[in-house]
Amino acid sequence: MNTPSRRHILASSAALAALAAERTQAATTPGVAPTPTAVSPRETLRLDLGWRFHLGHASDPGRDFNFGAIQSGFAKAGSWNWPQAPVTPYYNDADWAPVDLPHDWAIELPFVQPAYIDPNRDDQRASHGYKPLGREYPDTSVGWYRHAFTLPASDAGRRLSLEFEGVFRDCRVWVNGYLLTRNASGYAPFRVDFTDVANLGGLNAITLRVDASEGEGWFYEGAGVYRHVWLVKTDPIHVPQWGTFVRSTVNGAVAAVDITTEVGNQSDASRLVTLVSTVFDPDGKPVGMTKGPVIARPRHTVSAGQQVKLDKPQLWSIETPRLYRLETELIADGVTVDRYSTTFGIRTIHFDPAQGFFLNGVHVKIKGTCNHQDHAGVGTAIPDRLQAFRIERLKAMGSNAYRTSHNPPAPSLLDACDRLGMLVLDETRRMGSDPEALDELESMVRRDRNRPSVFLWCIGNEEPQEVTAPGGRIAETMKRQVYRLDGTRPVTEAMDFGWGGAIGVSNVVDVMGFNYRPAAAATYHQAHPTVPIILTETGSTVTTRGVYERDVAHQFASAYDVEAPPWAQTAQQWWPVCDAADYSAGGFVWTGFDYRGEPTPFHRWPSVASYFGLMDSCGFAKDEFYYYKAWWDETPMVHLFPHWTWPGREGKQPIDVWVYANVDRVELFLNGKSLGSQAVVKDGHLAWSVPYAPGAIEAHGYKGDKLVVRERRETAGAAAKIALTADRARLAADNADLAVVTIAILDAHGRPVPDAANTVRLSLSGPAALIGMGNGDPTSHEPDKTDTRRAFKGLAMGIVQAKGAAGRVRVRAEAEGLESAELVLTTG
Repeated sequence: MNTPSRRHILASSAALAALAAERTQAATTPGVAPTPTAVSPRETLRLDLGWRFHLGHASDPGRDFNFGAIQSGFAKAGSWNWPQAPVTPYYNDADWAPVDLPHDWAIELPFVQPAYIDPNRDDQRASHGYKPLGREYPDTSVGWYRHAFTLPASDAGRRLSLEFEGVFRDCRVWVNGYLLTRNASGYAPFRVDFTDVANLGGLNAITLRVDASEGEGWFYEGAGVYRHVWLVKTDPIHVPQWGTFVRSTVNGAVAAVDITTEVGNQSDASRLVTLVSTVFDPDGKPVGMTKGPVIARPRHTVSAGQQVKLDKPQLWSIETPRLYRLETELIADGVTVDRYSTTFGIRTIHFDPAQGFFLNGVHVKIKGTCNHQDHAGVGTAIPDRLQAFRIERLKAMGSNAYRTSHNPPAPSLLDACDRLGMLVLDETRRMGSDPEALDELESMVRRDRNRPSVFLWCIGNEEPQEVTAPGGRIAETMKRQVYRLDGTRPVTEAMDFGWGGAIGVSNVVDVMGFNYRPAAAATYHQAHPTVPIILTETGSTVTTRGVYERDVAHQFASAYDVEAPPWAQTAQQWWPVCDAADYSAGGFVWTGFDYRGEPTPFHRWPSVASYFGLMDSCGFAKDEFYYYKAWWDETPMVHLFPHWTWPGREGKQPIDVWVYANVDRVELFLNGKSLGSQAVVKDGHLAWSVPYAPGAIEAHGYKGDKLVVRERRETAGAAAKIALTADRARLAADNADLAVVTIAILDAHGRPVPDAANTVRLSLSGPAALIGMGNGDPTSHEPDKTDTRRAFKGLAMGIVQAKGAAGRVRVRAEAEGLESAELVLTTG
């Protein structure tokens, strides 16, 4: 990473004020921040653009802007008297690196090979993907952020706050030199009211110190302000953050929508407020309204209950994710003092211990995946559109559920799940009943309880205490907390042992969660037939995209469904059992996407990423993807693999040819000659042993006697050209929207070259930027923030993000010895 030098220079007030004005304008660009309207006194501005970043130091105050050495400059009121301190408004941060949010500084760090690896033990440094974070890397584990902005004098009398969706981790927040909060969790959202220290009519500065030298998980977690930050302005009488709760009960053709609204009064006088709640249907039409008086006591928050009844409600489901909107209006003395919007859905959920899960009274088998929150090119700093892209890819496989392993997710992920129709198992990071753990649990439940996608709360994952008496008591406390805040969804825990013990968690949760033990689930069901069951984590086949023989020397697993760790199962070991078990609600495969860290099965350098994904870290499908698509999606399909380019294999050992299909039978052809047909066995695969001959191999799928689908693989020649495609051609000009660009290496006839490893350079012209690249190779040490990437097994990826102007974006790909390619995107 290009780190600026460490200089402390006091700039002129005029220069910094100009810079602040520039950043404020960028932060309020249409599409990046909602534009306030005259009818609403609430303003919500997304502060993603115009930040500055500088590395600090975890152990040397002299290299950490004297943090920890000059108490008065960081902790005491009046620290603005020390302008050389980075927490003050007029500190000159011109030599800090400009960054936009979301930002993960760890993704920009190099991979670091350990000096020594014990050949007899797994390398624990591999779990975080060999990035230089942690106490042994103090010079890259602390980061400082600054953001300057102006506030108009007209904000006088308003409450001003900052809402942080997630900062990894141990974040201190100063505004205008005043230390306002410290938040330890890297996953829990938090809020800061800075009204008392705001500089109205002038310059303001946010300063963050983020310390990622301690982790919270055993996987790549990133570092920095990797989610959005919001500036919220409200009247003293307003709806607090997450201050509405919408529940619905469906009875025939009528839905009763129960609304609980919190009304906060941050003034010193009681006010009589009229609370107006209006419900809009999925088409934006108002379909119900209620209003009533609320007495808002000074410096208090009160709750008011209301109900709206709707005829013929449009239910939220996986296939038809209909979303309603609640508009909350507070009126005092005839003036609207706040408007607050809440998205919700109307649906019913039910777990039956004998028949599994029901959504809106219809049986649904959970076909889920577990996922960590990182992606090639960007790390944990996943833009909103990329969150939606990932959900779209999972939906294309036939998946209907997502487990947020092992932490509360970004709101944008849940937005995508609500909008696209993906059920969510929402999971807290830490199982505990101490105040901090309960606060984190409360923030997750309050934030997410209106979302129709969320159907289960998970209070822990593979906790050592799950079979102890203290563990049971902790679970009881957490469950009480969830019920107090919600009560409309059951509670589970992802357990890997101890089900049905005399003490512990299994006596507390509503739905029993099993990790990697389908046989144990069957045994438990026989002994406890009244307890619902779900497989919270299962599968874990290890594969490498495009590799068809286990290659220990290069640390590649085979793409066939043949290898899983000792504690896990292959796809065809767990899914047929789960599918046939009516009592099982379904399960969550580990994982939907490859992720950094935990490089099972090799556990050591040079592997820096996992092999569990049904897709690689770019979202390119592995062959295993199509096994699940065959049995999770009813669309007729055949998937034939491996590729058919094997020079030198003529006359040698035959090739194992597999087909995943959901039709009645499949016939295989080599160069036009039939190799026989086989009947498809439910939840299985078909296999032929085929002597290699160059040409074409083809699979024909039949329903009865009718050919309904076919797939063909042809022998490719030498790499000759590049092909570019994008998941979408038109982007919003909002400094946020993006396209995922696929780079494919083809031969002269347009056939994919399966082993191509050409180095490709992307260049852009027009109002967009290349924010990252990847190739899905779990052993690659190439940078993510780059314009050049080697293809892996014929593919690579670039992420192109729109800027704030309309126009045409030309993406050009070049590689030595290959015909170049161009792709045109439109922003506007």
